Amino acid sequence: MLDVCLLGCGGMMPLPYRWLTSLMTRFNGSSLLIDCGEGTQIAIKEKGWSFKPIDVICFTHYHGDHISGLPGLLLTMGNADRREPLTLIGPKGLVKVVNSLRIIAPELPFEIQCIEIEGAEQTFELDGYRLKAFRVNHNVLCYGYSLEIDRAGKFDVNRAEANGIPKQYWKVLQKGECVELNGNLYTPDMVLGAPRKGIKLTYTTDTRPTDSIRNNAEGSDLFICEGMYGEKEKAAKAVEYKHMTFTEAAVLAKEANVRQMWLTHYSPSLTKPEEYMDDVRAIFPNAKAGKDCMSVELDFPES
Repeated sequence: MLDVCLLGCGGMMPLPYRWLTSLMTRFNGSSLLIDCGEGTQIAIKEKGWSFKPIDVICFTHYHGDHISGLPGLLLTMGNADRREPLTLIGPKGLVKVVNSLRIIAPELPFEIQCIEIEGAEQTFELDGYRLKAFRVNHNVLCYGYSLEIDRAGKFDVNRAEANGIPKQYWKVLQKGECVELNGNLYTPDMVLGAPRKGIKLTYTTDTRPTDSIRNNAEGSDLFICEGMYGEKEKAAKAVEYKHMTFTEAAVLAKEANVRQMWLTHYSPSLTKPEEYMDDVRAIFPNAKAGKDCMSVELDFPES
């Protein structure tokens, strides 16, 4: 099961009723944070989640509304006596940006490991899940992210027996471990059926619609996408500043065949996103206007 929380859904500046866009996920005792703008700590506290299990923080890009909350979060982690290393992932320039921000957070009791994304796409294996960064189209270097959790096939008694595997090793192999016995190597695929559908989450913001979003969001259980503008008359502004409208996000969701979509990263002038959702749902019915602390538990399909 993957716990997902859209901590905030605002763009450009935090508002009294809307925190800046940030996403937090929890899986298998580990937490991932995507973007960390001003006020992210407060949003996490409001949700009632903990800073302690955060192992990875990813950044879409380095505009202030996506990274300016990092120094304070690092200090909070340090004051909580954190000792485990923290991994930061982001576009080229991450080391320079983090070192600059750490002028006001110079002494930390834990190591920071920075990974700068290489090329148009890069995949990372982290804490039992797979994270893929893919380049999008903003006015600075910017990436979206897809998080995938694989699910092994069902245990197949007939296959295990046909391969002559002793019963005492079935559970070990079912857990994904290999067994070497009397010169024979037994592997999990010798007792498992075909892989089953896993869990997929895609998050992207600050971008025009791109093929990279469409391709990487394909089949996602949840697609969280920028909707900077709901008003039709601001379509030209979205093009000029390389952002996205509600209806453009809906078209991407439909074309990528996702299960559900949440909109996020609203313009500060967009005070009532729900007023524009009829046009969105006419294109992609299973769409929601994101709200601060909107949450969901994504689980493996029963089948």
